[in-house]
Amino acid sequence: MNLSSPIRIRTLMTGLALAVALAVTPFGAALARHGKAKVESSHSRGRKASTRHRGHGKSRKHGGKSKASSHGKATQIGTYGDWGAYKTDGKSKTCYALAEPQTREPRSMKRGAAYMFISDRPAENVRNEVSIIMGFPMRDGAEGKAEIDHTKFDLIAKGSNAWIKNPAEEGHLIEAMKKGKKMIVKVANKGGRFTTDTYSLHGVTQALEMAGKECR
Repeated sequence: MNLSSPIRIRTLMTGLALAVALAVTPFGAALARHGKAKVESSHSRGRKASTRHRGHGKSRKHGGKSKASSHGKATQIGTYGDWGAYKTDGKSKTCYALAEPQTREPRSMKRGAAYMFISDRPAENVRNEVSIIMGFPMRDGAEGKAEIDHTKFDLIAKGSNAWIKNPAEEGHLIEAMKKGKKMIVKVANKGGRFTTDTYSLHGVTQALEMAGKECR
């Protein structure tokens, strides 16, 4: 599957500043080890650049790689259950909810840390964009599943990151997360070995609310 033309990719650098800012949080130790990791986000797959996204009134802009400095230093807003809320100020303000998986299977598989980001970027008119860092390389274009209370959503992979395949379903995913207790993410690595990460959804509603307030 050729992702270069139909998929518009934006890159959000977490950067060393983010790892340092989160060092005192439950996520800090893992983030510090991966402080230069990139969280890629991909949307409007196969759609024209002029397509409007979920009724926000403006099309999402093409974006290349954003330097970490453009996002400023990360600040923790609060911790809510198993989720944290954060913001970065700078030329491009970003607010996001963040969590790590509670369990990862198979345990014997070697991989890096995993996280789920749900971000708002007002300058790009982006709201509640879900990005998942798996912690290992996947085949570009490979598909996976996210399941919440028997409701399944298709995922698509690039590098070590995954997103919901159909951006139009992202709002439904967020609503399911708010109502559910756990989210199970299943994808395969480049070798075809499937992995299962389970995220607690306790506190995600409050974390999203606080992140949203900061980026109004």
